[in-house]
Amino acid sequence: MANTTEEQNIRIPFFYAFLPVLVMVSVMAVAIIKFEASPHIPLLIGAVTASIIAMAFGYRWDTIEKGIYRGIKMALPAIVIIIMIGLTIGAWLGGGIVATMIYYGLKLISPSLFLFTICIICAIVTLAIGSSWSTMGTIGVAAMGIGLSIGIPAPMVAGAVISGAYFGDKMSPLSDTTNLAAGITNTPLFDHIRHMFVTTVPAFLIALAVYFYLGFQFSAENLDLAKITDVMQAMEKHFVISPWLLLVPLMVVVLVAKKVPALPALAAGILLGWLCHIFIQGGEVGVAVKTLHDGFKIESGHEMIDTLFNRGGIESMMYTISLTIVAMTFGGIAEQTGMLRSVVETILNFAKKASSVIISTIISAIVTNVTTSEQYISILLPGRMYVKAYQDKGLSSKNLSRALEDGGTVTSVLVPWNTCGVYAFSMLQVSAFEYAPYAVMNYMIPIIAIILASLNVRIEYLTPEEKAALAKA
Repeated sequence: MANTTEEQNIRIPFFYAFLPVLVMVSVMAVAIIKFEASPHIPLLIGAVTASIIAMAFGYRWDTIEKGIYRGIKMALPAIVIIIMIGLTIGAWLGGGIVATMIYYGLKLISPSLFLFTICIICAIVTLAIGSSWSTMGTIGVAAMGIGLSIGIPAPMVAGAVISGAYFGDKMSPLSDTTNLAAGITNTPLFDHIRHMFVTTVPAFLIALAVYFYLGFQFSAENLDLAKITDVMQAMEKHFVISPWLLLVPLMVVVLVAKKVPALPALAAGILLGWLCHIFIQGGEVGVAVKTLHDGFKIESGHEMIDTLFNRGGIESMMYTISLTIVAMTFGGIAEQTGMLRSVVETILNFAKKASSVIISTIISAIVTNVTTSEQYISILLPGRMYVKAYQDKGLSSKNLSRALEDGGTVTSVLVPWNTCGVYAFSMLQVSAFEYAPYAVMNYMIPIIAIILASLNVRIEYLTPEEKAALAKA
């Protein structure tokens, strides 16, 4: 048995360090693609493989166990935020705030600018609820029917829906992937969101310009507004719709602008949403309390309304939380035993400059999306792999969190066998191969990010104070 000093001198060769990843990817490919299972078990199998290899090279079990707990501890800030997101969504759904935002968003539809407008609406809805999947499964489904009724090809409509949904998903403080990227890199949430503006907003504007141009080749005279009217009437029937409710999200935005930390800002939004549930929507106190944990429940008889609004609460976040813990178990072992160091050092032999490290991160996230078929893993694994490399280059963690989202979050839906691509196909009935050319924002973001990194534009470095804090850590 090796003691602690001897363990510090153990170097696991690249092949053996990378072997647990290969095992995990292979098992995950079978589990997800063939059996449609969750990625939890493949990650655990990868963790077991990593443990066996580490012990074979001389690491003690208590060292490996320490790595597991250390990895999970690093994910705790993200887990706390994710819990707050579940509370916020439940409170805002119950308070009619989300319904109000969607209602006024739907009013923006212009017959002559359908692609352009539906992209913006999907962005607004996803910013409100933080879930691209919910938007695709509700607004997206309606958009497909409307678009086809006026002769717009399905891949174009799907591309516009996906671009809008993923813009909102990437920029919403309620998004689980946004919080994962910020939490896993120890980046303040709203610093992370602000730093993404430089790649995400230009890509979104380019996408809107494309949809604006494409939209005018189709006649808008035959647009059937009945479906949109039906949804709006259903919301009016089951919720009190008022522009005053928009003050709640506006207040959260103001608090963020005043640099109030994420947790207090979200807590204020949760409290106001909960009060709106009781005093404006007329809900019972007990029901409002249960909504915070179990999520909002409604039986309207309207399929789209029920699908969109039956969600939220802490319980809805348990999948993401459990996946985070399992992934960090794998990552903690790999980091504690030097496996990640071995892999990263090999990769960094080809990344001598700060820009090269950022580009390597983006490419790694994309490759992870392709090989593991899971969006969360494309953020979690590269996120832990590159932390030390960014610190060594004197780079702020904001660069890493942004690169993870630029390469991981938005490209997941472009991979047909990724869980996001599979879900989009099941909701929109268009394959990733067909809609990918029209999901303009999703492929423009990594392109813009790589170009900016190559030109050393908007690369932020650690301040002397931050370097000193890291040295003490």
